[in-house]
Amino acid sequence: MSLREKLGLWALHRLDPEDAHGLAIKALQSGLVPGDGPVRSARLRTRLAGLDLPNPIGLAAGFDKNATVLEPLSQQAFGFLEVGGATPRPQEGNPRPRLFRLSQDRAIINRFGFNNDGAPAIAARLAERPKGAVIGLNLGANKDSADRSHDYVTVLETCGAHVDFVTVNVSSPNTENLRDLQGRAALWALLTGVVDARGRMPRPVPVFLKIAPDLTESELADIADVALGSSVDGIVATNTTLARPGLHGPHALEKGGLSGAPLFDKSTRILARLSEMTEGKLPLIGVGGISTPRQAYEKIRAGASAVQVYSALVYDGMSLARRLAEGLDDLLARDGFSTVAEAVGSGRDDWL
Repeated sequence: MSLREKLGLWALHRLDPEDAHGLAIKALQSGLVPGDGPVRSARLRTRLAGLDLPNPIGLAAGFDKNATVLEPLSQQAFGFLEVGGATPRPQEGNPRPRLFRLSQDRAIINRFGFNNDGAPAIAARLAERPKGAVIGLNLGANKDSADRSHDYVTVLETCGAHVDFVTVNVSSPNTENLRDLQGRAALWALLTGVVDARGRMPRPVPVFLKIAPDLTESELADIADVALGSSVDGIVATNTTLARPGLHGPHALEKGGLSGAPLFDKSTRILARLSEMTEGKLPLIGVGGISTPRQAYEKIRAGASAVQVYSALVYDGMSLARRLAEGLDDLLARDGFSTVAEAVGSGRDDWL
């Protein structure tokens, strides 16, 4: 990390977290965050549900909710980007404050509640997206919707022509009863609707499902079974957790989803179990607590074909993506893997 980036992070951490995030977005818009583009190597090149990625390090949804910094983000080291979550209609989300740093734990708690500009505005920005980048969209539902399942279809139909993949997010803890859509019958109906809508698109895109880490064994088995039978193209494991595992500081018990370092073990165990249940038939994307190349490598060895990061950027800066990709390349070479795919699941039993 450069001295300039260290000073920038120090300054941002003096501000309210949501204000700091807004300032980070403005810095990207203003060209103050230089980048040399995605890290590339033959070893890092990844095929994910038909998508060709220069490397398997992705930016998770939530950083660029409204697709306002696609061009500068495409110049960073990430192999792919996910923006959103988007809902059919604009939504303010929950009252502030709704974002909290737990610096001692290298963690974040948020209860945003799908605040975004709405699918039409986001679609207009995605239509002007930079060429060459792999960009996906996180699909959400309006809080006051009478038919949340239909909301996902609406966002797909509005934005799908402008993205390379979509993620069905039924695992945010910040919209009341949203996680109920992870139940077997509701999930089957939801995914069937989204997949059918995808089939009507001139250019069908991969559909991923994002799940929570707070699932029982039977709930996880149901999700695996539904995913395998519904023609989705992969699973993102996992979203934030409602657990509060020995956290520190004045915000430790704030309501919302916990992300960052404390989530790593829990999310990786879910990932490994899901890999076992799906028998390698669905690609998995590992998310939760990644801040070092070793942790990215552990997710891949647990069963992930690619990974995503977000919370660690708060503490390690945008240059983290390059350190993760280059460090992962070194670890793969050290262990004799010529591709990421060769390493996928090679250490799964360590997490079961």
